[in-house]
Amino acid sequence: MAFSPEYRTYPRASAATTAAVLDAGLRAYMLRVYNWMTSGLLLTGIVAYVIAHTGLIDAFYPMVQTPMGPAHHATGLAMLAMFAPLGFVLVLSFGVNKLSTTAVQALFWLFCAAMGASLTSIFLIYTDASIVRVFFITAATFAAMSIYGYTTKTDLTRFGSFLMMGLIGIIIASVVNMFVGSTALQFAVSVIGVLVFTGLTAFDTQRIKASYVQYAYAEGVELAGKRSVFDALSLYLNFINLFMLLLQLLGNRNNN
Repeated sequence: MAFSPEYRTYPRASAATTAAVLDAGLRAYMLRVYNWMTSGLLLTGIVAYVIAHTGLIDAFYPMVQTPMGPAHHATGLAMLAMFAPLGFVLVLSFGVNKLSTTAVQALFWLFCAAMGASLTSIFLIYTDASIVRVFFITAATFAAMSIYGYTTKTDLTRFGSFLMMGLIGIIIASVVNMFVGSTALQFAVSVIGVLVFTGLTAFDTQRIKASYVQYAYAEGVELAGKRSVFDALSLYLNFINLFMLLLQLLGNRNNN
């Protein structure tokens, strides 16, 4: 028995419609993730700049007299600011399924503000002009790799284990260098770190895209809202780490 044209075309039309809806939802979700990440970076930058260029800097890095002359000294508040972001990341990572969407969003904003406070010292070490220049270099690099991760047909999951091993190696080498103080080791860590976080940017972008396609119809609005914040956090951390490593390589230090 021959099928009518309507029955022959209906499955293809339905599949095309489903694909179009999924693609539109994916674009909207990725836009939400990038908006969260961008707004978080903006808040971080504002907090860091305000603290560094107002009297608040004395609460974090007051000027003290040392045998080598006047120098900024990190206070307990500065040390707290350095480790506070780690606490927020742990809470978000292990409590994302138990917390409400509002709580997750609030923790994200607090994390970004705490990260801004922890990055205040870069304005004491590097010139404002070089910080701005490196920021735009980071933004261009991040955008290029994120676009690549979103559009490439290559499965980047096979590189995940290598990237994670590289990340662990960077952390270990950085801790060791805190005691050794080797400029050569620091340079190597910065170069390898740039490569690792450049790769992680593409890897995480593809992972976020694949996760949306997998769970688009399985999760509700509440879970999708929390996941968008958590995905933004992953990209945010890649950007911040890439920026800091490039700043160590390309930043111009202050004379004072």
